[in-house]
Order: sequence, then structure tokens, then C-alpha cells
Amino acid sequence: MKRSYIVTVCLSAFLMSVQAQTGGISQEMLRNIQRSQQPVNRAIANAIAANSIETLARNHQNARAFDTYFSVETPKQSITDQQSSGRCWMFSGLNVLRANLAQRDSVSMEFSQAYLFFWDQLEKANLMLQGVIDTAKEPIDHQRVQFFFHHPINDGGTFCGVSDLVDKYGLVPSEVMPESYSSDNTSMAAKIVSSKLREFGLQLRDMVAAKKSAADINKAKTQMLTEVYRILCLTIGEPVQKFTYAYKDKNGKALAPAKEYTPLQFAKEVVGGPITGTFIMAMNDPRRPYYKTYEVEYDRHTYDGHNWKYVNLPMEDIEQMAIASLKDGRKMYSSYDVGKFLDRKRGYADTENYDYGSLFGTTFGMDKAQRISTFDSGSTHAMTLTAVDLDADGKATKWKVENSWGASWGQQGCLIMTDRWFREYMFRLVVDKKYVPENILKAADSKPVMLMPEDPLFLPDE
Repeated sequence: MKRSYIVTVCLSAFLMSVQAQTGGISQEMLRNIQRSQQPVNRAIANAIAANSIETLARNHQNARAFDTYFSVETPKQSITDQQSSGRCWMFSGLNVLRANLAQRDSVSMEFSQAYLFFWDQLEKANLMLQGVIDTAKEPIDHQRVQFFFHHPINDGGTFCGVSDLVDKYGLVPSEVMPESYSSDNTSMAAKIVSSKLREFGLQLRDMVAAKKSAADINKAKTQMLTEVYRILCLTIGEPVQKFTYAYKDKNGKALAPAKEYTPLQFAKEVVGGPITGTFIMAMNDPRRPYYKTYEVEYDRHTYDGHNWKYVNLPMEDIEQMAIASLKDGRKMYSSYDVGKFLDRKRGYADTENYDYGSLFGTTFGMDKAQRISTFDSGSTHAMTLTAVDLDADGKATKWKVENSWGASWGQQGCLIMTDRWFREYMFRLVVDKKYVPENILKAADSKPVMLMPEDPLFLPDE
């Protein structure tokens, strides 16, 4: 009886072992794979071995000169450069604000990205620490706890961050608080701050576990943020509290006597009032029902600010709102999967720029929804939408954006994209409510469906 039991157990273990191995590459499977191979085209193999894939896949029939005329184009402004940072969302947002100011008052100005970035990093540090406190009773491997410890701080974001930060901390001109090495090159300082935040996070979890009072925990968090503040002052620069400034035209001529401002006073004067509530964010996410509003939990820049909220729309509606805004001379924040089919040298994005399928003898058949679901595509970069070219029927044929990679990049700092590329790889548009139809405004005001930040489409723009 005992021997029979042992034999049965051993046989079961053997069968389970065999079953577990069936998912591997067996010798038979490998032989089938190898037998199915077509003879290698030696010329193609040699070419791929010695050249970049992008060079070989380039569709030379699509490499001819392309039309740079746009029937609807907003006034040009100086091109900015985010350097080695992921602050495209901030550059795009501030480019929209300065374009609005130029349209209203003919004032030429660039806002300080370093000033707003300082507050962005401090607020994200607080968001992480307070998030750790809020979830301190969960185990360390809980998904939400891991969310805060995995990336305590980052330099990416969305226009919602521009809105909350400007409304809370104001704005200053770029010459009042210029860029520093660490604001242009963010990675090292972010690593240092992230390491401290993880250390602080563990300390806060211990305090909650020890049943310390809320007042004691908040006092400890304040001291932690004091250390972060000091690091940010050393790397980015201490944010200005008052400054004197005179508005200038595009030729640098002063338009009025210089005045003293606080950043909040200056923001009120140049923006005209709070940004929050003046816009909607539209998203094209074909995985989810259209004309519904969604909100992403913890996807915000300030703990006391606004989660990223958007109304999901078909591309046809997004394009019509964009065209209405551009016809009125208003630029917009927009974001894209910019690396797909991008000819960087020419500053030209088109789905026909490269033919990877022919090079490797295969096809790439996923649609936009499938690419999003599998992390193959998503919003990676924000740029300022500035122009559209319309055909005789009023339909878009191509678009132009101001990029933040310097004036020497692409089309004098701009990127031109065909409408077929725009529809496949454009994701977010921030548009003033006055260009939004009533049915979409109604959808945007409806109770949002709450989503989690781990979704593949909710990575910050960089």
C-alpha cells in the first residue's frame, strides 16, 4: 500500500514536470521552425548586418520633397528646447500660453520652465509621500504601494499639470529664472531625489505601523519635504518670489515701464485668470466607448490638484475642434506616439515613410486599439499644434506642430505630419471650451469613469 502510494506520487510528479516543460522550445519544435525557413537572401542579410534598419526600410518613393504650405496657420514664435529632459508637456503648455498672450497683446515672451519645474518636482515629492501615508496599511507589494515606490518622481506630465501649477504658483519670464544644468539634464537629480523619497517612504510606513498621530506624521513629512526643497534649490535654483519686468515686443522694445510682480500677480496678468475650467482634454482611445469621460486616479501633479480627466472622442470630432481653434489663431497642446514612422532628418511623419514588412518578409497588422492594449503604442511626446492644411472639402490633409527639440531640428524646429499618420498616432488634444460643441461639453461634464494609472495609455508625456 505504502509502495503503491509512493509510485503514484512519483508518476504524478513526473507527468507534471513533463507538462510544465511543454511550453518551452522543444527539439521537435526547433526542427519545424528551421525546416520552415526560406533560403536567406544573402544580399538582404548582408545589408541588414551592415546598416541601420531604418535606413534600409526607408520608402524612397515617399522620400521626395513634400508640400510645406498650410491653408490655416497660426503666427510663428521662437522654438524652445527641452534639452535632455522629459518636460515636453511643460514646454508645449507654456508655448500655448505665450502664444495666447502674443495674440491678445502683441507681447513676445518665453516663460520660465525652470520656475514651474521646481514646483512640479516639489509637488510630485509630496504626492508620493502622502500617497505612501494613505496606503501605509497595505503590504509593501500591494499594487498601489508599488506605484508610489517604483517611480517616486519623474519629469513627465500632461497639460493638467501646467494648469494646476500655474494656478497655484504663477509664472515668471525665462530671463527672471533661467535654466540650470539639472533642469536641462534631469536624470541625475531625479535619481537622488527618488532615493531619498523611497527612504522617507519607508520611514512614514513605519510611523503609521507604530500608530503615530496624524500631526506627528505630517510634521515628519514636512521635514522630509524641507530636505527635498533644499536639493531642488541646489539643482534647479531657488524660485523667485518677486521680480521687476517690462513687457517687450518681438524686436525687444519695451512696451511699458517696468513693474514689480509676484509670480501669481504676473500669471493673472498674462493669462487673464485661472486656467482650470477653461479647457477640455480630448483623447482618442478606440478601446473604450466614445463620448464618455474618464478620470485617472493619482495621475496628477499636485496632491490637492486635479486628476487627469478626459473625454474620449473619435478622431473626426477631435479634428473638427482642432480646425476651429486654428482658424481662430489659437495653438493647442497635443500629444503623439512621435517615434512611429518619423523621418527625424526631414521632420516628417507619415505611415508610408518606412516599409518594415517588406524588409523582413512579414506584416504588421494591429490596429490602433490593439497597439494600445499591447503597449505597442501610446502617447510619448507633447507638441504644440499650430497649423492644418485643408482640401477643397474642408478636410485635413496634413498638420504642423512646434516641437521643443531646438530650432535646428526638422522643419526649423517644427514637425509636419500627414493626416493618415495623425489619425493613427495622435492621442491627446487640449482645446479651449469655446471651440467645443455642446454635446461634447455635456459629455465632458458627466460623472467620469475612474481608471487606474497602470493603463498603457496613461504614461506621462515626455
